[in-house]
Amino acid sequence: MVAAVGLLALTACGSTTVDDIRVGPGKGWPQAFHDSRNSGASPVTGSRNLALNWTRPLGGPIAEPVTIGPDGQIFVTTRTPSCNIFSFQMETGRKRFCNAMGPSAIAGGTAVDGATNVYVGDDGAVITYNALGQPRWRTPVAGVPVSVQFTGDGKVLSVTQSGQVDVLSRQTGDREVSTYQLLGEPDFLKTPGLNRPPDDQGLDDCATGGPQCPVANVSAMDEKTGRFYATVWQPGDGIADLVALTYDGKEIRRDWSAAMLTDGSGTSPTLSPDGSTLYVGDNANHLMAVDTSDGHTKWVQDLGFSARGAVSVMDGVLVPAGDGGHLMAIRDKGDSTEIVWERKDLELRGRPVQTAGGTGYTVAPMGDNLTLVTFDTRSGATVRSNDLPGAEGSTTGTSVGAEGEVVVSTRIGELFVFKPEK
Repeated sequence: MVAAVGLLALTACGSTTVDDIRVGPGKGWPQAFHDSRNSGASPVTGSRNLALNWTRPLGGPIAEPVTIGPDGQIFVTTRTPSCNIFSFQMETGRKRFCNAMGPSAIAGGTAVDGATNVYVGDDGAVITYNALGQPRWRTPVAGVPVSVQFTGDGKVLSVTQSGQVDVLSRQTGDREVSTYQLLGEPDFLKTPGLNRPPDDQGLDDCATGGPQCPVANVSAMDEKTGRFYATVWQPGDGIADLVALTYDGKEIRRDWSAAMLTDGSGTSPTLSPDGSTLYVGDNANHLMAVDTSDGHTKWVQDLGFSARGAVSVMDGVLVPAGDGGHLMAIRDKGDSTEIVWERKDLELRGRPVQTAGGTGYTVAPMGDNLTLVTFDTRSGATVRSNDLPGAEGSTTGTSVGAEGEVVVSTRIGELFVFKPEK
């Protein structure tokens, strides 16, 4: 017991001016869409010869992508009577811990730092646990943090579905700058009886970017400049906005806002590697490229389906996600697009990802089963297919581990872990 208390104290303490726990994209899958840019792509060279290693049900549904620490520890949120966050060992599937949280934690964002501390959006709070599941700190917020990211200076960027933005110390949970409200500060003189809304208000609309969820997606962060991008649907507006903000270490400020997301935001924004272009989808089947300097639209591509999750971007190839759509690759040509290839025979049942070496993974239905398809990102050709035994419906994400492991999570609450064959 003394040792456990000592470990908790060690993980929670640290210099308030020098943060010595590394964060960043690295290996593993430390954030919802791999990194702060929401690239949906891993620098690990993906295996083209995967084998199913283990599978297990959680006993509850899954709504968000699985995150993976640098040492392979898996984190996933759900909703069960006793546990809302689970952690498993990559190699064996053995449960490392499960902790009770609020019921809305299933929709909260997660992020893992270089010491395998996990940061999770909870009902009315950001909470963090160390690798053993011991709590480190809990910081109250308004709403549920659907976006949890890391800033360039190693802080935690939290954005709730109700529009509250906070930058928190990873060591203490203290607010580093004043809270920013994307929907504006309430006027208590005009509405003196205004009550704080429930933390889960509108959360059910977030999965599809609906009007009851003002901020539905994971923000994209440019770690070099401190600028980050959010989708915002102001109550009563007919169209949702793409908003650019900057965190400079002293404050959060709004740089520009562009009304462009017809019927709401379909995807989280994805930032190009050079930070000059943002890719985002609406609910009217459009994928758009936006100039990050001023928010003007560079091009619009009609996908024929509403994209979901985030667009996977690697080596100039864009691969959209979205149930009901099909696998395809698009190339950004500056002021126009080029469809590199399409696989209309492969319906999407989740979020495709890319890896180094020209290898991608997606889940598609084949017959009565869901199948993990390994494909060549240059040509779209199928390289290998692996069944997901007993899987039904759709998936919430595909994540890639530090050693090339592939983890698939289904909405009904099962994990499937594949490892590269020797």
